[in-house]
Amino acid sequence: MADVFVSYARADRDRVAPLVAAIVAKGWSVWWDPEITPGQEFDDQIDAEIDAAKAVMVVWTPTSVASRWVRGEAREAADRGILVPVRFDKARLPMDVRAIHTTDLDDWAGDPASPPAREFLHALGAMIARAPTKAVSAAPGVTPEAEKPKALFTICVLPFTNMSGDSEQEYFSDGITEDVITDLSKVSALAIISRNSAFRYKGTHVDIPKVASELKVSHVLEGSVRKAGGRVRISAQLVDATTNNHIWAERYDRDSSDIFALQDEISEAIVKALRLTLLPREKKAIERRGTDNAEAHNLYLMARQTHVTGQEASARSAEAIVRLCTRTVEIDPNYAEAWALMAIGHMKLRDARQGYGDEGMVAAERALALNPDLAEAHAVKAQLLLSDGNPDAAAREVEIAYKLNPESYEVNRSAGRLNYQLHRYEDAVRFYEKSTGLMEADLNSPSMLVSAYTALGDDANMRRAAEVALKRAETVLAHDQNNSMVAGYSAYALAALGQGERAKARMERALLIDPENWNMRYNFGCALCTYLADKEAALDMLTPVFACITDSSLLYAKADPDLDLLRDDPRFHAMIADAETRLAGEAEPPAA
Repeated sequence: MADVFVSYARADRDRVAPLVAAIVAKGWSVWWDPEITPGQEFDDQIDAEIDAAKAVMVVWTPTSVASRWVRGEAREAADRGILVPVRFDKARLPMDVRAIHTTDLDDWAGDPASPPAREFLHALGAMIARAPTKAVSAAPGVTPEAEKPKALFTICVLPFTNMSGDSEQEYFSDGITEDVITDLSKVSALAIISRNSAFRYKGTHVDIPKVASELKVSHVLEGSVRKAGGRVRISAQLVDATTNNHIWAERYDRDSSDIFALQDEISEAIVKALRLTLLPREKKAIERRGTDNAEAHNLYLMARQTHVTGQEASARSAEAIVRLCTRTVEIDPNYAEAWALMAIGHMKLRDARQGYGDEGMVAAERALALNPDLAEAHAVKAQLLLSDGNPDAAAREVEIAYKLNPESYEVNRSAGRLNYQLHRYEDAVRFYEKSTGLMEADLNSPSMLVSAYTALGDDANMRRAAEVALKRAETVLAHDQNNSMVAGYSAYALAALGQGERAKARMERALLIDPENWNMRYNFGCALCTYLADKEAALDMLTPVFACITDSSLLYAKADPDLDLLRDDPRFHAMIADAETRLAGEAEPPAA
């Protein structure tokens, strides 16, 4: 069943096809030119599709106006209140639907960015957003843990030490560590400890038996990286945690352009040392790289490090990610991972209200065109679709992403956001707990946990999540006092913990630094409502936000449990009404 049912006369098919393409490009599914199964009742299928559709777009032309089928479908849609009519050639509309606003498309010229196209796409989006959303399980069909093959060995890959004498090379040693973790994770006989758990030991003196006991692993891999003058030296050793003996050690000294072959050798040497045999598909998976270009890979590692260490840092870090990834794909246009990370950068900019347009979606679609099995690309596409008011399309992407990689940070965060927005709070906390554990620098996930646990009435877990968020925020603020986004998260956590004065002081500081960060202002309004019960301060905080709020954000705000304190306030109602009037005016085509 599709989001949009398109009713038209078959003779107008060539005219309708570009309209359908514009709808599909927005992430909505369309039923319009079906192949009927032999023996199937056509009327029955049409009834079922119209009944399931969230919007019915009728394309009026002189031909379709004369069609009893199209007129009947239009009446059915009008009765259900889901009719979105468009027309060509100034077709004379049937009398019973003339009162419904119809978009004239004679001047659209096949351009989805034209005013008539924007008008009908906006109308479809509003209609779809109003439809009740099916409670989608974000991870159906996932193999239960008990049915997965049992690993023979469990390994912790400790962060490789940067021996380059240059702290700016830290991204490279961390990147090598992550690549080795990823490669070994592809071996079915091995269970690999997550990056976040392993990186807790970064920069500390490591007691191997203690690490093994804490993480319950059978082996520990440690090593070092030295990169200088176009050469890379990697030393690595695998330690048996039960005996504390080295079962394998090697040093590699290569040209930096050989980095991919070097990583393959390390993975295969570890498998051999454990007396395992790589399955052909596992060997192929390890050798499969996003790029064969060492320079592109190096730039990607820089961008990835910026993303990992600056999860909520600022618009500056998002801009850096976009710039680095743009340069990366200039070198290798087929590097899917770089396109996906670029999409994440654009999404961060859009969240900070400093980026607009479809750059993020374009990058995500490019990544998926290159690698349809890239879970992170599906995950970021889901978040972009969700922010555009398309929860069903987002749910489909999350489902695909989760099946591809249930251990991915991006996938779990995206699944958490989807379920939270659908008010499925128990599912949301499960995914947000996972993403919180997968990324130490993530402030958004524990903050969302605070809100989700509050909605569930679970005060103990709410406070625990708030303490995690506050601790992470304070770590960043200790060396970056002017980081407004992080200050904003800390203010939210302080409010949840009942420290109202400190929370308000931090809000004031953050707003002095970044007064037009509407996403941050919205979160402050939520904190003032839910945890500080300061209605007037919340309304003052939200007034400039609602003055420029988008369609999807307005729909989100109307249902956000964090704003329940304001539901009966006339001022809040006026803010919503003004926003709706403004958005309706923006959707109307300019006067001739």
